[in-house]
Amino acid sequence: MTLLLALVTLISAFGSSFQYGYNVSVINSPAPYMQDFYNQTYLDRNGEPMDSSFQTLLWSLTVSMFPLGGFVGSLLVWPLVNNCGRKGALLINNLLSIVAAVLMGTSELAKTFEVIILSRVIMGIYAGLASNVVPMFLGELSPRNLRGAIGVVPQLFITLGILVAQILGLNSILGNDEGWPVLLGLTGIPSLLQLLTLPFFPESPRYLLIQKGNEEQARQALQKLRGWDDVDDEIEEMRQEDQSEREEGHFTVFSLCTFRGLRWQLISIIVMMMGQQLSGINAVFYYANRIFEAAGVDSSSVQYVTVSTGAINVVMTLLAVFIVESLGRRILLLAGFGLCCVSCAVLTLALSLQVTVTWMSYLSIVCVIVYIIGHAIGASPIPFVMITEMFLQSSRPAAFMVGGSVHWLSNFTVGLVFLYMEEGLGPYSFLIFCAICLATMVYIFFIVPETKNKTFMEINKIMA
Repeated sequence: MTLLLALVTLISAFGSSFQYGYNVSVINSPAPYMQDFYNQTYLDRNGEPMDSSFQTLLWSLTVSMFPLGGFVGSLLVWPLVNNCGRKGALLINNLLSIVAAVLMGTSELAKTFEVIILSRVIMGIYAGLASNVVPMFLGELSPRNLRGAIGVVPQLFITLGILVAQILGLNSILGNDEGWPVLLGLTGIPSLLQLLTLPFFPESPRYLLIQKGNEEQARQALQKLRGWDDVDDEIEEMRQEDQSEREEGHFTVFSLCTFRGLRWQLISIIVMMMGQQLSGINAVFYYANRIFEAAGVDSSSVQYVTVSTGAINVVMTLLAVFIVESLGRRILLLAGFGLCCVSCAVLTLALSLQVTVTWMSYLSIVCVIVYIIGHAIGASPIPFVMITEMFLQSSRPAAFMVGGSVHWLSNFTVGLVFLYMEEGLGPYSFLIFCAICLATMVYIFFIVPETKNKTFMEINKIMA
């Protein structure tokens, strides 16, 4: 690991992935104050208070526009990274974040809640691009012995973003009537830092050689990243990949979906991405506050307990960075989905019995923590690493576009459907998540190979 590679990894992840996590969590704490602002603005304009059903609709749009924007952003991955490069796509994407941050930060002064909803769409598009381009960019920059560890770093910064938003969103800091516009506007600072620093770092050598056909620039980029002059082996590996793909050309999403040679890779990323989001991570976080209150945590202290779950998420994702190269991808995926499966099953039992058996509420807390650990070490970070590794240069942008679209659509679906599931099934809704985790784990066990320390060509041959 050279200093240059470490810096480009940190700047890419902090300027982009951190934003994704921050905006997932940032509106949770100040929600009551933001809703008061919506109502007050409507009252000032129309002379009468907002109807409660209309306010519910506006808030639902504020929340749901983010994953919907993420889906739109995923659709832009293929054209942007092929035409502007990986680094270029990230730099263009930063402009979206800065515009959205300015709009959200000034929304109260401008007395308009519509721009908050618009900004959530823009931030969703930003997050949709960032969540796909950063893993692709870092995966192509990394040597194969560090590809897994560096590939988990974006997820680490997503969890850091969630944690920072939870801390800054405490009522005593910015999660209050005066502070929420600042809380929303802070999202532009990491993007501004990335916009100013990323141009000084190299573009993906694979993009330069295979897609732009510029071997000299690719060699120079690789020499800077590796810290030595002899990069002939990696250049030769790229040449072989380029040669084997020259006849096929660049894959579009349609040609990727109809090409028999990549069918299992495509099915695998769809299963893993659906499993990642439909396994109920958002539902567990949604339920967490009520679980803690039922266990006797004072309502004024629930915010601090939620922050502690965010901290556990960060610590366990950091652990995944250090163990992914020694244990491999398959073990972490199986262990992650296995822990999620078991904790969902036990959580169903604990929530059903906590009214009659007092200590069951403490078991519920344990289940939430175990679930978060499982998701942090495997289900959250590894699928994005696998997309990078399972596909070659010509098909990787289209694969990220498909995987990202499935990720965001599944995220949106859980947000849309979970409240109805909870209303109809109560705690038994977690049995559905348990079944999804089990099905994903079985598929991975039988189909998904270990990709640790293998070249992209070797992984492609294994899957074929």
